[in-house]
Amino acid sequence: MKIHSKSNRSLLSSMTRLRFPSLLLATVACGFLPTSCKRAANAADAAPAAPEVATIVVAPQQVVLTTELPGRTSAYRIAEVRPQVNGLIQKRLFTEGTEVTAGQELYQIDPSQYQAAFESAKAALGRADASLPAARARAGRFEGLVAEKAVSEQNYDDAAAALLQAEADVAYYKASAENARINLGYAKITSPISGRIGRSTVTDGAIVTAYQPVALATIQQLDPIYVDVPQSTTELLRLERRLEQKQLTKGGEGANRVQLLLDDGSKYPIEGTLQFRDVEVDPSTASVTLRAVFPNPNGVLLPGMFVRAVVQEGFSSQAIVVPQQAVMRNTKGQPVALVVTSDKKIEQRLLSLDRAIGSEWLVTSGLAAGDHLVIEGVQKVRPGVTVREVPFLAAAQPAPATK
Repeated sequence: MKIHSKSNRSLLSSMTRLRFPSLLLATVACGFLPTSCKRAANAADAAPAAPEVATIVVAPQQVVLTTELPGRTSAYRIAEVRPQVNGLIQKRLFTEGTEVTAGQELYQIDPSQYQAAFESAKAALGRADASLPAARARAGRFEGLVAEKAVSEQNYDDAAAALLQAEADVAYYKASAENARINLGYAKITSPISGRIGRSTVTDGAIVTAYQPVALATIQQLDPIYVDVPQSTTELLRLERRLEQKQLTKGGEGANRVQLLLDDGSKYPIEGTLQFRDVEVDPSTASVTLRAVFPNPNGVLLPGMFVRAVVQEGFSSQAIVVPQQAVMRNTKGQPVALVVTSDKKIEQRLLSLDRAIGSEWLVTSGLAAGDHLVIEGVQKVRPGVTVREVPFLAAAQPAPATK
């Protein structure tokens, strides 16, 4: 019996040792269970945090509005050199492609026949001048004698007529001599303007005729130079309408200044001046021509170049300009933006955009001064959601650009 009793006690002790860890774990679990359940209940009861958005306060500002139009350069003055008398080209006196000055001799035509004609005209004038004093003296004597009835009135009339004819001969030969002198001067073909001369169409020894259709050479004045820019009538009417509605104001500093962009995208360093707007519409393009004048001291601009002119339309003192990153498109493709209302809720606004000014949009409707425009965080909010608003960092904003 003792043996069995001892065995039972040993078995009971072993069973107790085996069950003790499980009992301990159950006790520990029961001790921590109320705390865990309490934290889960608190997390479920707490409201979710409002999403954070960065905003700016919309404020009107003054911007200069410009338009960029394609254009083409043309010479300020063009002169086609043609002979004014017939003859043989003895010598060309210029280098092609160089600058020439007004009055510079370009070609020499053989002057021998024109020199002879001039000498002949001078001789005829001298003969007429020589006969004039005798005719004048004879008419004077007859005038005194006819009063004394010493000569007949017919003789006096003949003497007076001979004087008038002698004076007319002098005038005629004087004009002939002047004409011969002019033709002799035309034998030297000179430049009518200062500018750059192109290639010559004739060489030494060529026969030319007066006022021939083919020019001997062409001279173009390139400093200054014209830039002709077509503007559509639609844009012109829109601009005039905005001026009438006081949305734009003409004038101000640089009102007639024009900037130029070259064909490679670089900016021409010198500003030009808007000279005039044509009064006639081109029926083939439905546009009017704007002409600007640009200094061209280094000859960078050549006639016929394609350029883009930046023309100032006017300035707006109450323009709403916003960063482009704040403007989105809805499913219809319309521009929209998000603003934060006074009760810290998101509201979607439909916008009307005029144009891009640098990295910003010019807004004509949809936003007003004082609106809190969402710049960052638009992806995590939707209209009607309550948000937490923080100011958009000024350092993160692109520099405002006026166009």
